[in-house]
Amino acid sequence: MFTTAAQLLDLTDKKLMVALRDGRKLLGILRSWDQFANLVLQSTKERIFVPPGAGPDSTRGLYADIERGIYLVRGENVLLLGEIDLDKDDDAPPGYELGDAKLVQALAKQIKISEKTKEKSKVKKLSTLGFEGENLGEVLL
Repeated sequence: MFTTAAQLLDLTDKKLMVALRDGRKLLGILRSWDQFANLVLQSTKERIFVPPGAGPDSTRGLYADIERGIYLVRGENVLLLGEIDLDKDDDAPPGYELGDAKLVQALAKQIKISEKTKEKSKVKKLSTLGFEGENLGEVLL
């Protein structure tokens, strides 16, 4: 059993879903990789999700696929990857339905901004109690 990037050999030329550290999800065909697990994906789509309750229909979430073409992913940014079952590839993810790409992008952006605002207020409240968030204890000279 290999414990290095050589495990990617079995996944070459297969359709994968790659979750990145920044939260993006990419779907594409793995064409090449190197010893650092840098990946080259072909026919790549970025899938954006809006959870239930955030969109116009509060019972189901929305998702959209945005064409990205050839995509190079640096290995250190890969959080998770897995092979796509081609028999279920055309099915919508459970609890989600396909939405307009521009609408889904706008809603996802609003959600990201509100989460960032909540995080800032949480860090501010914690700092009043004496807790330090990331980089708050550093002094810039």
